[in-house]
Amino acid sequence: MLTTKQYELLLLIEARINEAGVPPSFEEMKNALGLKSKSGIHRLISGLEERGFIRRLPHRARALEVLKMPENVERDRENQREQASTSETPSHMANVVKGEFGAKPTPAHTAPDSGVELPFLGRIAAGTPIEAISDPTSFIEVPPSMLGGGDHYCLEVDGDSMIDAGIFDGDTVIIQKTERTENGAIVVALVDNEEATLKYIHKKGDKVALEPANKDYETRIFGPDRVQVQGRLVGLLRKY
Repeated sequence: MLTTKQYELLLLIEARINEAGVPPSFEEMKNALGLKSKSGIHRLISGLEERGFIRRLPHRARALEVLKMPENVERDRENQREQASTSETPSHMANVVKGEFGAKPTPAHTAPDSGVELPFLGRIAAGTPIEAISDPTSFIEVPPSMLGGGDHYCLEVDGDSMIDAGIFDGDTVIIQKTERTENGAIVVALVDNEEATLKYIHKKGDKVALEPANKDYETRIFGPDRVQVQGRLVGLLRKY
């Protein structure tokens, strides 16, 4: 599972190699991804290398080779080749757990046995915040009784900071898409427009607290402009 920034960087590197024959410089990568320092680029490249998506060529400056692309990118390109489309369409960028999950929400589907299939949008941190990236062709079937009004989506929990709320690593949480919620609710919160995390939310004055349900983790305090609610927890699925 790639983080959003890793995914964006991989697409950037591949596109620049295809266009110019060489990858972008670290300065160009930093500016394109909106990072403050090149150290962040070094970490992203190391992460892509560890996951087998790229490799660094020795004894050559700015030498990176793309070894593979994420499955959803390869699948979309294969579909485009099969359709032999003559129209020029940009490579499909998966929806990201940030902003508004893309311009159009992925709709729920009705399953043949009357269950509801919700879009599965990757992993969400219940611990140190990470970015989650979605695969819009992946769906999870849930009972209609677990859903209220509005749009919903599913995420897989990564981490243990919500264990005292009965939410464990590997659980699948059902999220009602909303930007407004009451104090004390468990929400998907986007921090600084780039990190998504699952936490209790408490608002007081001009401060927003994201509180874990595990004494080993600290409550984090932010200004209101740094936190955007992406949805509210309404259900949980677990495999034994």
